[in-house]
Amino acid sequence: MTNVAVIGAGLIGRAWSIVFARAGFSVALWDRFPQQTTQAKAYIADRLPELYAAGLLQDDPQTVLDRVTPMASLWEAVRSADYVQENGPERVPIKQSIFSELDRAARPEAIIASSSSGIPASAFTEGLKGCARCLIAHPVNPPYLIPVVEICPAPWTSAKAVETTREVMTRAGQVPATVKKEIDGFALNRLQGALLAEAFRLIADDVISPADLDALVKHGLGLRWSFMGPLETIDLNAPGGLADYCNRYGPLYATMQKQMTPLDWDEALVGRLHDAQRAQLPANMQSVRQEWRDRRLMALLAHKATQPE
Repeated sequence: MTNVAVIGAGLIGRAWSIVFARAGFSVALWDRFPQQTTQAKAYIADRLPELYAAGLLQDDPQTVLDRVTPMASLWEAVRSADYVQENGPERVPIKQSIFSELDRAARPEAIIASSSSGIPASAFTEGLKGCARCLIAHPVNPPYLIPVVEICPAPWTSAKAVETTREVMTRAGQVPATVKKEIDGFALNRLQGALLAEAFRLIADDVISPADLDALVKHGLGLRWSFMGPLETIDLNAPGGLADYCNRYGPLYATMQKQMTPLDWDEALVGRLHDAQRAQLPANMQSVRQEWRDRRLMALLAHKATQPE
């Protein structure tokens, strides 16, 4: 059994606890605010029966819940850990402080990963004695329903640490994707950012409404992207494969690229888009819609699990 320490018991820490406990790992959960771990256990207890009903748990919910143990101190949480997943606030000074403490407290052979969604590991691990075992393992929220994890090393992270993290994630049922070098936003958020940038532009230029733009993705691109990536998509969309697609549509994409100049997300545009979302979904219904989203993701994940790659 692999011993995992989850540091930070907010939404991401709770989700990681489900991921690791579901896979049979022993999870030590710690947060600097003790009530957070208590609330985390209750949150996990509520989620597990839903996962079990969807066929996404091999063990019964209580068995999985019992694998998650709240800890009184960070040092107690990491002292037996083979792998540590940090989930603190997205602020460099805070991560510098907690990684310094983790590096002192964790066993020398333990991997220390951060869930950071944008701060590179080099920003908070430089100078640490164990900097070679530190890296990013960036999930997509919630990771117990969306399995991809970006593995991004700092320049000094060892190849062994990267490979061990990939092995841990694979054993946990996740899908690791290695980002070979540090870059702002890693890879996943850069892909999302490219789509959002053009979405905002199309709406700012009054080409399409917010609702119809969302329809293009959820009833069009998203259907294909739920089981294959953009490169495989274009490879299958021309008789001669990817090169044939590029020969056919390259000039069109080149023209579009010239039109895709930077666009600021100014206050007026953001306000317009926010108002459009609130017109469709009142603020007091967001939590209900989030639960709906998670149930839809459960159904999709359960379906994909029954299908061949």
